[in-house]
Amino acid sequence: MFKLLKYALYDILKSRFAIIYTLFLILVAISIYQVSDDLSKVSLSLMNIMILFIPLIAAVFATTHFYTNLEFIELMLAQPIKRIYVFLSQLLAVVLMLSLSLLIGFGGPMLLWGADESLITLLLVGIVLSTVFAGFAFLASVLTRDKAKAVGISLGLWIYFSLVYDGLILYIIYSFADYPLEKATLAMVLFNPVDLGRILMLMQLDISALMGYTGAFFQQFFSSGMGVLVACLALLVWMVFPNFLATRIFKKRDF
Repeated sequence: MFKLLKYALYDILKSRFAIIYTLFLILVAISIYQVSDDLSKVSLSLMNIMILFIPLIAAVFATTHFYTNLEFIELMLAQPIKRIYVFLSQLLAVVLMLSLSLLIGFGGPMLLWGADESLITLLLVGIVLSTVFAGFAFLASVLTRDKAKAVGISLGLWIYFSLVYDGLILYIIYSFADYPLEKATLAMVLFNPVDLGRILMLMQLDISALMGYTGAFFQQFFSSGMGVLVACLALLVWMVFPNFLATRIFKKRDF
């Protein structure tokens, strides 16, 4: 397992994507730090970039990586090695690379120019979203042998969770504006890892007042111990579910 993971990580580093991705994040973080000295504004700017691009990059790269290494995966499956070890080594290598790039890319400038609790939360949310969408990408990859179709599924999931889902929530809120929707909106947020990460970040920045009464309700809920526990459990489920499902399908797939 560890030898397979080591080889998978080496293969990713050899592709130079990790270096380019890390340098991109460093340049983005430095640029934002140079524009403002207010850590809250820095955190908000980094959040807007991270929420949009981190899931996209994770989804596209993870899908591409799976198909690039498909011949190696098939070769390993012909050896006396458990299927789950072969799959998890590739998945963990992608997640580790994406997480380390984020920690170095955003964490490095934070060490130089300072960070507050919201920026630490941003890093954790970024790692969670990278894991979630890498899981979605591997799930799409094991469902079909067509690379273009798998990339399309991964991009479709990113578009749905990052863009379409918000529109659906706004439509529901607008259509039922005369009813108390705070608890219903909270439940809908838990069904979207991107929205959940965004809300957790906004609560850290003390700008919930800009979101009206619903924002005040979120602030009250996520500031409580129960709220933090529910949010963490929801994110944990999002991290485990697509990866677990992808692993189950991979173990039964006939290559």
